[in-house]
Parts: sequence; structure tokens; C-alpha cells
Amino acid sequence: MKVGILGAGFVGSTTAYTLVLKSLASEIVLIDLSEAKAEAEALDVLHAAALNSPCKVHKGTFTDLHNSDVVIISVDAQKPLSTDAFDILDSNKAIMKKIVPEIVKHAPNCIILVATNPADIITKIVLDFSQFPKERVIGAGTVLDSARFRAILAEELNVAPHSIHAYVMGGLGSSALPSWSTATIGGEKILSYAARIGKPISEERQKEIAEEVVASSSRINRSKKSTYYGISASLTKIIEAIAKNQRADLTVSTLQEDIYGVKNICLSLPTIIDRTGAHQSLLPDLSGEEAWALKNSALAAEKLSKI
Repeated sequence: MKVGILGAGFVGSTTAYTLVLKSLASEIVLIDLSEAKAEAEALDVLHAAALNSPCKVHKGTFTDLHNSDVVIISVDAQKPLSTDAFDILDSNKAIMKKIVPEIVKHAPNCIILVATNPADIITKIVLDFSQFPKERVIGAGTVLDSARFRAILAEELNVAPHSIHAYVMGGLGSSALPSWSTATIGGEKILSYAARIGKPISEERQKEIAEEVVASSSRINRSKKSTYYGISASLTKIIEAIAKNQRADLTVSTLQEDIYGVKNICLSLPTIIDRTGAHQSLLPDLSGEEAWALKNSALAAEKLSKI
């Protein structure tokens, strides 16, 4: 599989490294405004590849995207640490207007994977600019948020994260919805299981966990200025589902033509990912309160999409 990565910053370069460690790519092209940065990161990852599996890793230009199976967009406008992701929407939209036609020109059959924030809105912008089929434009969505949710629950209940099935749905940030009503372990509702083993999760604790999930990115940013391991692992997880035709369900952001009456927005729901892209978004049987919260998240995305 050939993967093009636009942006050789922390997210782009770490994703290249993770793809090499997982042996998921035969060729990786790093493209950046700074050719020196792209070349240095490519060399560093190439040397790591020599200790793992054969992979051609090199810097490139848009023409080098030819025959890419997946193109990752991880470029964004530079912003101060205190700046909210939504405050750079106009700048990032302008960047997409420049780079998306180049992707379409040089890799017309690729799947585009969007990591640039605000990811849901940028995913819709990329879809509109590219005119690709909706299954071939995928936002990173809440894959990482769902992983954070599972990690916290695993710690709370002293079980392996992979044994827990729990989703964060909707948009990013404060409108994200960690769903308690659909969270399970071994087929049993997570709240029921927690109570049965003597570790009940009170409503107050549920709110604390939900806030911790949503605030994790800001908390990490305050201390280390950037987040990249988690999002890079999430992007790699999505690419793995594509490369191995897994038909895995991941909470990626894709076009939702109608979600509780809100039409044509990109939002994160459990979605089947295979070799050809994202298909069959699933709408879990949510509680009434959660359905209301998801609709509000959709409305927030709709509002931002019109800016």
C-alpha cells in the first residue's frame, strides 16, 4: 500500500513511523512546505524501517502522490497554544482549497484521510472540494476519543481496554458524546457490570469520566504543547482497516445525509471500514438523553459548516 502524507510535523511524521512499525505500507511519501523537514523525517523513518519491514520512505511533491492508495491530510495553520481549533477554520479552509485539487489531480483513486482540525468541518470541506464519493473521504473523527473512553473504563474496572466496547460519537470537543447506554463488556452493560463487581460508577463519576475524555487533548497540549501519539495511532488503525480489508467498525467522521433531521454534515458514528473506504454508518440504540445530545452535536456541526 502506498500512503501519501501531507504535513511532516509531529502528526504526519509519527504516523509514518507507526505505519512502518505495523508493516502497513510499502511506500510512504512525506510532503511539506519545508522540503528539509520532509527529507529529515523521511530519512529518520526510513532508518527505522530497515529494522522492521521493507518500506520506501521519501520526501516528495504532489506529483509523487501518483498511485497512492491513501492520502493523509495533517497540515494546518500555525496557531498559538491557547487558540481553539475552530478559530483557525478559515485558515485551514484556505489551505484545503489549495491542496485538495492537487490530490485529485495526482491521486484520483485514493482514499483521503483527514486529521486537520476542526476535523469534522474540514472533512466536509475536503469532500466538497474533491467531489470524491463520500466513502473515500474519511475524517479521523472520534476514534481517539473512543480509545480514551475505553482506556479510562479499563483503568476504572481493572480489565483490558480491548475487552470493552464503548463509543464516543458526534463532533469533536465539548459536543462529543461518550455513550454509556451502549457501553458493554462481554455483552453486559458496562454500568451493570461495574455495579455487580462492587465498583459502581455513579452519575457524578460518569460526568467526570466524560469530561476527562473530552478534555484530554487540551490537558496534554498544556503540558507538552502538542498531541500526536494518540492521533497517529488512530490514523494507523484506520489505515490498517483499509489495508487489510477488515470491515472493522470505527468511529470515523463521514458524511451523514440525515441524522435526527440534520442533513449533509460530517459526524462521527461507528462505521464499517474496508479496502474501498467507509461504509454503513451505524446508529446505536441510544438513550433519549444521548439521542438529544447527538442531535445537538449534529446541529453544532451544521452551524459551523455554514461559516
